Amino acid sequence: MDTHHDARGRQQKLNASILEGRFSVVQMNTNKWLRFNQPSRLPSFGESCIENERVLVLVFESISWDIHTLCAVASLSRRFCAIARRILWRRLCVNRAPGMVAALSGADPTGRIDGGWHALAKLMFFCGGGESTRYFNLSQPSLGHFACESRFSKTSGRFFLPKNCRRDLLYMSDPCEHHAVGGDEHLGVFRGVFREFMRSKTRECLVRRQAALEEKVRCPYCGGRVWSMTAARLVPKSAARRLGSRDSGLEFFVCVNGHLHGTCWLIPLSSEEEDDDNSDGSVI
Repeated sequence: MDTHHDARGRQQKLNASILEGRFSVVQMNTNKWLRFNQPSRLPSFGESCIENERVLVLVFESISWDIHTLCAVASLSRRFCAIARRILWRRLCVNRAPGMVAALSGADPTGRIDGGWHALAKLMFFCGGGESTRYFNLSQPSLGHFACESRFSKTSGRFFLPKNCRRDLLYMSDPCEHHAVGGDEHLGVFRGVFREFMRSKTRECLVRRQAALEEKVRCPYCGGRVWSMTAARLVPKSAARRLGSRDSGLEFFVCVNGHLHGTCWLIPLSSEEEDDDNSDGSVI
């Protein structure tokens, strides 16, 4: 009987030793895995540390800063959205329109810009469409869309500035042509951006005239409140000429961050009348 108990005890000790040995191996492998995966040595892909940001920048440089891919990455998580807002949107703007960004941001293209870099990126690549407003009637809204190509020009911008505001810097896009339902005319949708709008003569004129902010219209790029330049009587006749529109056939808005958007009815132009001046423009 004692012999049986002794044999049983030895077997239990042997089994315990085997289990302890296996646990030690597992623990050793686990420690190696933990040491290998320390954040300082190999950061996880989702962390917003400098290594991952560099990787993302390199990836987007390799695909020429494709806007659709950047939008997809920014929507993956809050962390990626934060990286995009802090770094990627700015790098996209600088890469695709360096001259325009340098003019808008001054000597420091790494600094802040009114409304944020994500809003400027959206303005550069996205046509906001159009809908009926107080001074512009559409039978049905025209949807926004990514623009295949856009040209922004500060020369075009001068046509949208009142005479006493010509020192302001405004980059304007060519109108994006939309088919209007139930009419022979085509709808033109245009957009632009001011440099340092808070210090601009245009804003000073709006404040001096006590122009009211619109109740129902918001900026399609930053979500800020807007002034109707038509209601403020600050739409120069040169704007209609530049767009190829009738004087009474346009309306545009400027938001508190200096983003401009508007709509007009386009008059068909012959090829000789089209303006192909790209001397001061940025093609995006």
